[in-house]
Amino acid sequence: MPSAAERTRTLVQSTCSAVLLVPGLESAGSDQLMPLSRGVGPDGDVFLEFPEVSPVVRAAAQAGYDEDDGDDEVPAVLEITDVAPVAVPHRIRGRARIAGWLTAVPGLAGPGRMMLRLETDEAHIDDLWGTESVAADSFRDAAPDPLGDVEADLLQHLHAAHPRELAGLSGLLGARASCTCAAHRPAVVPLALDRLGLRVRVCERDGGCFDARFEFPEPVRDVAGLSRAMHTLFAAAAG
Repeated sequence: MPSAAERTRTLVQSTCSAVLLVPGLESAGSDQLMPLSRGVGPDGDVFLEFPEVSPVVRAAAQAGYDEDDGDDEVPAVLEITDVAPVAVPHRIRGRARIAGWLTAVPGLAGPGRMMLRLETDEAHIDDLWGTESVAADSFRDAAPDPLGDVEADLLQHLHAAHPRELAGLSGLLGARASCTCAAHRPAVVPLALDRLGLRVRVCERDGGCFDARFEFPEPVRDVAGLSRAMHTLFAAAAG
């Protein structure tokens, strides 16, 4: 399975929705707390771009001028919510939290924008694999999944273009998912994809559902490798 640190890095560097929570800004609208872009530096710091007029930028700037408190850093938490790109019951796949200290980094963003640096102190992930804490050095050293940038498109393609092949996967799941009657056969929806395998959600006609994971023969590094792995998986289901 992907490590907790890898899964967290993948979410941070994905297009999942995120908000930056800063003490004193609880009344700010969520749209004011959403970064325009985000990335991770070589030291594991998270870089977040905001409009200069954002209350988050003002909070970070104000800390540097607080004469009563010599600390020029602001505690903050980046919260990320991962929603399945394909319609499926229980659509939220996971959440990640990156806690640390916020500072402004002038000169790294374009006109009208400011780059903020969140120095990672600790991270936490609660997703389809479970709930785990991630140390700052583990987060720094992890790499995001190579399919992370295209996962949403790939899942949507599988769902739209390969429903028959997906349905055939139920034959690999044993008695619970096997049914010769098409009217009662469960629907198989692609739920998550990474370099190590495919997870599907099997939706039964009575409203129940369960997840199944199909591991690839070897880790894939790109879309070409994924195509070969999926062909092997579908061939096993058909055979």
